[in-house]
Amino acid sequence: MQVGILGGGQLGRMLLQAAANYTVETFVLENDANCPAAHLCHHFTKGDIRDFDTVYAFGKNLDAITIEIESVNIEALEKLASEGVRIFPNPASIRIIKNKITQKEFYKTNEIPSPDFVLTQSLEELKQQIHFLPAVHKIAEGGYDGKGVQVLKDLNAIDKGFDAPSVLEKMIDLQKEIAIIIAINEKGEAAIYPPAEMLFDPILNLLDNQVSPARIPEKVLWKAEAIALKVAKALKSPGLFAVELFIDRDDNVWVNETAPRVHNSGHHTIEANYCSQYDMLWRIILGYPLGNTKPISPSAIVNLLGAPEYSGNAVYEGLNEVLKADNVFVHLYGKADTKPGRKMGHVTILSSDYQELLYQANRIKQMLKVIA
Repeated sequence: MQVGILGGGQLGRMLLQAAANYTVETFVLENDANCPAAHLCHHFTKGDIRDFDTVYAFGKNLDAITIEIESVNIEALEKLASEGVRIFPNPASIRIIKNKITQKEFYKTNEIPSPDFVLTQSLEELKQQIHFLPAVHKIAEGGYDGKGVQVLKDLNAIDKGFDAPSVLEKMIDLQKEIAIIIAINEKGEAAIYPPAEMLFDPILNLLDNQVSPARIPEKVLWKAEAIALKVAKALKSPGLFAVELFIDRDDNVWVNETAPRVHNSGHHTIEANYCSQYDMLWRIILGYPLGNTKPISPSAIVNLLGAPEYSGNAVYEGLNEVLKADNVFVHLYGKADTKPGRKMGHVTILSSDYQELLYQANRIKQMLKVIA
């Protein structure tokens, strides 16, 4: 089977590493010839995944296509789908999720619990919604990796909002944030991964580290799983979906956002689960049985971000010391250059002791720096 991937970043790289287990010919479309996935695929095409003609020409002779990022040309995928190319997930689900406004309206239409919101078309409209603060302002399109999101706690922060179509979402009295990955095959069968508990960098608004399975009461787990499954089923598409959820102080569960693809919150599944999220997506595309999502061991992840004030050729300070540790797995994404906050890799830690996981995660975060 010939399968194309739109996007050649770190997620595409790990998806291609998992492809080595299957008889599949891989194709990647990405604008950067030095992207992390370029040297791992069978065929690389340099081009813009947002351009109709480029995406259509790339995909017209393939059996199937998947994505590693939502910012793709959906019209080209729709045309390819109409001509028999299998798209994972389908273009309709990508269209819903790609835009934060249509995503929020989808939750409302399908009675999926999500924080209250209003829409703003400009900064001027945002300033008329000061009674809605504190809130989070999310730009409708183009946001990624913490960009396109602003926390507006009071009137003093209002000018940080976006002068473009956006969602203004009421802030939740947050207890925890978790992510649940749902796999759905073409028969409509589903498999649910245990939730990951996510801890964010408050400055960069990026995932800093996480533990899995999340430390939540059983009743909250059942509620979160049911909501995440409802989201994935309502999208009516085979594929892999990462549903990010808020748990408030009263143990209510709210959907934050959904990603229609393999996700950073599932990196740990490579070592910590019987079937990784990357292996699972290949099973869905190739029509194989869904894999076992159970954890082999509790795990933690530390994201390796470019250190502040460093830009240029990446140097991994403290790498040798981290590699000496037991049950620690280092993944570098092959990016030659670093800059502040850029995702350069991640480290997975396995232990049956959650205190040990958190201790090691903090130790590695302090020890391993990406400088220039």
